[in-house]
Amino acid sequence: MIFPSWQKVITIRIKTVRMRAMSISQLSRISVADKLGLYVRLIRLDKPIGIVLLLWPTLIALWIATGGRPPLILLAIFTLGTVLMRSAGCAINDYADRDIDKHVKRTAERPLTSGRIKSWEALAVAGVLAVLAFLLILPLNALTKQLSVAAVIIAGTYPYFKRFFAIPQAYLGIAFGFGIPMGFAAVLNSVPALAWWLLLANVFWAIAYDTEYAMVDRDDDLKIGIRTSAITFGRFDVAAVMLCYGAALAIILACGWVVGLRLWFAAGVALAAGMALYHYTLIRDRDRMRCFQAFRHNNWLGAALFAGVALDYAFG
Repeated sequence: MIFPSWQKVITIRIKTVRMRAMSISQLSRISVADKLGLYVRLIRLDKPIGIVLLLWPTLIALWIATGGRPPLILLAIFTLGTVLMRSAGCAINDYADRDIDKHVKRTAERPLTSGRIKSWEALAVAGVLAVLAFLLILPLNALTKQLSVAAVIIAGTYPYFKRFFAIPQAYLGIAFGFGIPMGFAAVLNSVPALAWWLLLANVFWAIAYDTEYAMVDRDDDLKIGIRTSAITFGRFDVAAVMLCYGAALAIILACGWVVGLRLWFAAGVALAAGMALYHYTLIRDRDRMRCFQAFRHNNWLGAALFAGVALDYAFG
């Protein structure tokens, strides 16, 4: 009569061990899923606005450089490369600002700032993404590879410009627009003056939209001593944004006209100008949420410019 009871005890213990093992396995899976979610937030894949702000000028460059007929392989390389490099830039930015973001209401809960991932993880993620981006361009010419090194250096150093540069958004415009000279280099194996003019237009555009973004955090940035264009421009911030929109659109219009773009292109620039005027109605009272709305709306402004270029090459 003793053996059955011992068998029962052993059976119960075996079941308990199995249940515990299953619980640990489930917890492990949840932990991995949560970690991946934190990495997605670190590189802002949940907020793709930054990707499209890089992608529109890159696509415009590819369309102009190829006369409206970009090869699919180039489109794939530059589109995926844009996603990878923007994601790597976000990880580097959060590493550089890990002690600053905790003082800014909008960024205090970012994964690295809140301590849910470690500093080395952010650097590792950025490194892996940068390597993947470089592997993408291995089939391209040497000039494109050389420019990619410059692009990585610019993207990696941008977060530190906020420490001393009065208008870091100008440097951001170079980082966000470096796909322009790279696109021309990949197609022509050279970078014509037109590409640098388009990059300059992108710098003005970036100052405009990122000043709108900086207007959201101005109070927090003033407290912690970070330099932004919104602070540098002061009470002339709205006027500066509109002037930068005007300069960007004027340069783009001139560049398109030089390469023979006409009606559809002009319509795209006119639509983008109308959107810029709409942004004025959003930012003129300097309301935080409306300024952020204006920043996000720049996706459509960039889309209008690209559509004008693409349609002109298709039907012009």
